Amino acid sequence: QVQLVESGGGLVQAGGSLRLSCEASGRTLSRYVMGWFRQAPGKEREFVAAISQSGGNTAYADSVKGRFTISRDNAKNVVYLQMNNLKPEDTAVFYCATNPNWVTNSGDAWGQGTLVTVSS
Repeated sequence: QVQLVESGGGLVQAGGSLRLSCEASGRTLSRYVMGWFRQAPGKEREFVAAISQSGGNTAYADSVKGRFTISRDNAKNVVYLQMNNLKPEDTAVFYCATNPNWVTNSGDAWGQGTLVTVSS
């Protein structure tokens, strides 16, 4: 069983940047497609980004394209989400997950989440 731990969230002003990390333990991360999701207060969880096992393929929600970049370092068992030009509407708890499904907004294993707050 893989365990995931997110970090890197915090308070940032609009236009600023943050880099989230998702560290895995228990199993090597390289066997999984990985994804990031977020859930804003009072809203349903939504897909943000996904990356293939090798890192060669990525996918993004339209709302973050051109601003967010997902990457991974399989040697370190870590997946990243670089977030630039943050907007107040990006405020949410961000979660990483294995085997993400962006149609159903689901995944297999989840971390506990990290809170990102963007002030205007």
